Amino acid sequence: MFTLSQIKEAHAKVKSGADFPKYVQELSALGILVYTTYVSDGHTEYIGTDSHTLTSEAKYTTLAIASESNAEAFKNHLKSHQQGQTDYPTFCKQAAETGTQKWVVDVVNMTCTYYDTQAHVMLVEVIPGV
Repeated sequence: MFTLSQIKEAHAKVKSGADFPKYVQELSALGILVYTTYVSDGHTEYIGTDSHTLTSEAKYTTLAIASESNAEAFKNHLKSHQQGQTDYPTFCKQAAETGTQKWVVDVVNMTCTYYDTQAHVMLVEVIPGV
């Protein structure tokens, strides 16, 4: 069973979007199958093998999520973030402003799906292999 300490250790190695695929592979090695990060406060729910679940604490002060989503603006912010042009707090603020409620990383299928407050898919990305 994985621990929040193990997850934090793997996450500490992430310096840019280029490190994300390796991070996801490390989570897979820990037995994590899927995780959901909530933009409102940055907490994450992890689900692993044998239905093992953990939830992290909030990472920042609560952000208001826009009720109207703007997928195109979100995609532009995400691209900038993945290119290292913004830090994580800035990206989360931009995600909130564009109506992004959460993202779900499917560790098994190597996808990341972003959802708005109405549970509509805003974007599905395939996580590249290492």
